[in-house]
Amino acid sequence: MNWQAVKSIYRFEMARFFRTLAQSFISPVISTSLYFVVFGAAIGSRIDQVEGVAYGAFIVPGLIMLSVMTQALSNASFGIYFPKFIGTMYELLSAPISFLEITLGYVGAAATKSLFIGVVILATSALFVDLTIAHPFAMLLFMVLTCVSFSLFGFIIGIWAKNFEQLQLIPLLVVTPLVFLGGSFYSISMLPPFWQTVTLFNPVVYLISGFRWAFFGLADVPVALSLMAIFGFTLLCLGIIWWIFKTGWRIRS
Repeated sequence: MNWQAVKSIYRFEMARFFRTLAQSFISPVISTSLYFVVFGAAIGSRIDQVEGVAYGAFIVPGLIMLSVMTQALSNASFGIYFPKFIGTMYELLSAPISFLEITLGYVGAAATKSLFIGVVILATSALFVDLTIAHPFAMLLFMVLTCVSFSLFGFIIGIWAKNFEQLQLIPLLVVTPLVFLGGSFYSISMLPPFWQTVTLFNPVVYLISGFRWAFFGLADVPVALSLMAIFGFTLLCLGIIWWIFKTGWRIRS
């Protein structure tokens, strides 16, 4: 393993993040505050509690997951797409480093950025609601796994995309609706039986459910199933990335 190569890619990507640190820090704080104003005040005034948890606190895991997933996707996809766009990808491919080292550098940086955003949102949420975490280590595990898995997914999107429009296509039209419809701001037990069954086909439900369990001990699906889903998704993304570098799909032409 060429750790120097991994470190170089990681530091290069993180340097881009720190150049816009104020924007990276202020944006999630403002967006989180707006969510609390809209959902916490407007909707929370009509919904006092969900399964014994104050509604303002109940939506915190969903808010964190929404931002973590979208940030991981956007950072990882742009990180690998930009070398393709300016032509430096060929220099990277000709260097004596493996696909695993390239992936570790880019995905590690994207996961670190999204983890930072998740921590910022968690700290911001504590200013609005009384928040206790029932299983802090499980919460951290779910957050890290989500950052890594969606950074891998974003890496695949960045390689697949042929232009900046395609770069935003899947995050905006697929992932964001799945997150909103995956129980981010409500419990799926509140839905009619038919829609509960339909919602279980949404893979994001399992991630949000496991993450919410770490906060409140409440879950819409078994926690073990949530872990299996996120590990399976991670392995699937790793397999796709291995195939991409083996065949050169969208990176050698």
